[in-house]
Amino acid sequence: MEPAALSPARRRADLDRLRSQTFDLVVIGGGVTGAGIALDAATRGLSVALVEQRDLAAGTSSRSSKLIHGGLRYLEQFNFGLVREALRERSLLLADLAPHLVRPVSFLYPLRHGFPERVYVAAGVTLYDTLGGARHLPGHEHLTRRQAMRLVPALRGDALTGAVRYWDAQVDDARHTMELARTAASHGATILTSTRVTDLLREGERVVGVLARDQEGGEDIRVRGRQVINATGVWADRIQEMAGRGRIRVRASKGIHLVVPKDRIHADSGLILRTETSVLFVIPWGRHWLIGTTDTDWDLDLAHPAASARDIQYLLDRVNKVLRTPLTHADVEGVQAGLRPLLYGESEASSKLSREHAVTQTVAGMLTIAGGKYTTYRVMAEDAVDAAARNLPQRVARSVTDRTPLLGAQGWHALWNRRHQLAEEVGLHGSRIEHLLGRYGSLVTEVLDLLADRPELGERIDGAEDYLKVEAVYAASHEGALHLDDLLTRRTRISIETFDRGLTAARDVAPLMGEVHGWDEDDIAREIEHYDARVAAEVESQRMPDDRTADAARMGARDVRVGGAG
Repeated sequence: MEPAALSPARRRADLDRLRSQTFDLVVIGGGVTGAGIALDAATRGLSVALVEQRDLAAGTSSRSSKLIHGGLRYLEQFNFGLVREALRERSLLLADLAPHLVRPVSFLYPLRHGFPERVYVAAGVTLYDTLGGARHLPGHEHLTRRQAMRLVPALRGDALTGAVRYWDAQVDDARHTMELARTAASHGATILTSTRVTDLLREGERVVGVLARDQEGGEDIRVRGRQVINATGVWADRIQEMAGRGRIRVRASKGIHLVVPKDRIHADSGLILRTETSVLFVIPWGRHWLIGTTDTDWDLDLAHPAASARDIQYLLDRVNKVLRTPLTHADVEGVQAGLRPLLYGESEASSKLSREHAVTQTVAGMLTIAGGKYTTYRVMAEDAVDAAARNLPQRVARSVTDRTPLLGAQGWHALWNRRHQLAEEVGLHGSRIEHLLGRYGSLVTEVLDLLADRPELGERIDGAEDYLKVEAVYAASHEGALHLDDLLTRRTRISIETFDRGLTAARDVAPLMGEVHGWDEDDIAREIEHYDARVAAEVESQRMPDDRTADAARMGARDVRVGGAG
């Protein structure tokens, strides 16, 4: 299997396929669930088209806590099945499916109430380790107060009496979702971003496809499919409304995360802290820390959820309770706000709503899948394709995604072992090669091939020292990045990893993307203008006191995609 490039030429070819082909499945939504469905279907031999109104992972799937985990807190809710299933998926991702993208991360759980609390927590993490099955991560360990302080010197002395350390895994969610879609394309799937579903096609009462608008060219395309799967997360109800009915009800819960530089918190492990209603994570993130999350109901704009000053202060207040040197607003490099698609439950508190998923027949010819959590995307995708397969005329093979590595996985371990030789061969520092291997896996050879032809692309992006210029070119030529926002927010994390939110980098990389997409000077200026406006609106929203004023401020920037919402 040759790795497919989500290139401009590929996009044109995929648009032709949308116009002319009847697909077994048409998937609406380019988040992790939709991309997972596209891969599952394509590897079973089905023809599949995925349409996404903005970018791959533009919604929830780029704004999670970036953890591949069972959910330790779900054990307290006695949801052992969900935890066991998620931990099985964690093992698959770590060992086989995406070892280049998913890596171990440890968390310190500070204890404050002596022996009874230690026994209670120990029971939970022991069960967590046990449910995890095959051991791909170290087991938990008990630490004295002194040992814990040595591991995390940033903690206040009165914040703990001892600690328990356990292990989970983390992922760059947006890159993982993109690689899912790209792997699906390599197996024959048609992947179209900037393609917004405006209506459903029907024959009588049956849905037989979708009407989709290419938001880059403005064309309306009739996309025909034997089955349509609504995998739009928090937008699920809107697609069901097009169908005139729907059994699944989704509530959007907003979660925000803060990004602060690594030197602001002196620690060699992440933290998991109790709050009044849930838990708070302090997660290692390269040369940064990711701090979150909140869990509040959201009924405003779904495309661009806004973090308010109150949200930011909430997180600062909670984490500062345990830090020797408190964080301030001046320490915050970036803020990420996302929406979780929770299935309605009996409780009104969003933190109590179901994280399990559901697949239902919305109307004849269309299924809806919603709920779930990032870690279990593969199971969700399998269930959705199983349900669709029952309505297809042909016999459909069983899912094989539990043994289908993502692009970049095969050969990654060998390349990692020879990373020092690779660094000498291409003339880059060893740490730079390690960084590239952690983002591209064995596909790093494609990136380095571009560098061999144009050595000047080995320079750092201005204002974003973690990334090279070649990565901007590769994102546009191979990873489906159509706009500056795609590159700076999802293919890289420059928008939340720099204090200027990527404004400097935008000016450096816009001409590089323009070379791939054929932008003229006006196009480049327009892209920069859109990105500047988006950053200004986000920063302004984060000064607002509450959700409604923050949402109004964020909506001040129009989406770069023609006809896009918000």
